[in-house]
Amino acid sequence: MVRKTATEVRVRRAYDPPEAADGHRVLVDRLWPRGLSKERAHLDEWLKSVAPSAELRTWYGHDPARFAEFTDRYRAELAGPDREEALARLRTLAAKGPLTLLTATKDLDHAHTRVLAGELRTDAHGSAG
Repeated sequence: MVRKTATEVRVRRAYDPPEAADGHRVLVDRLWPRGLSKERAHLDEWLKSVAPSAELRTWYGHDPARFAEFTDRYRAELAGPDREEALARLRTLAAKGPLTLLTATKDLDHAHTRVLAGELRTDAHGSAG
């Protein structure tokens, strides 16, 4: 049996300087980070279609007390057919090497990127949820 190498999916703020270990850097916010130039972002691509819907983002309001329900709602959105192509792109990138998901969100512990990274890591290990 061939053992699969664990997929490295990192989560960082878009405002942080890039690191050598970042690998492919993808902005996964629906909106461009305020005050950040494209040159300073050092990103490889922007996949806004994988970000939470505007309605979900507004409802959540980055309230840590709502994070568990936000996680469930966001996972439901990620399961939709409109997210299929963007998720497939992220899975492909993650399989090729380190992948860093970038967001403007300050609280990375309660950000959509944490949920998204978890989904990509779960996919890599071949198990659901």
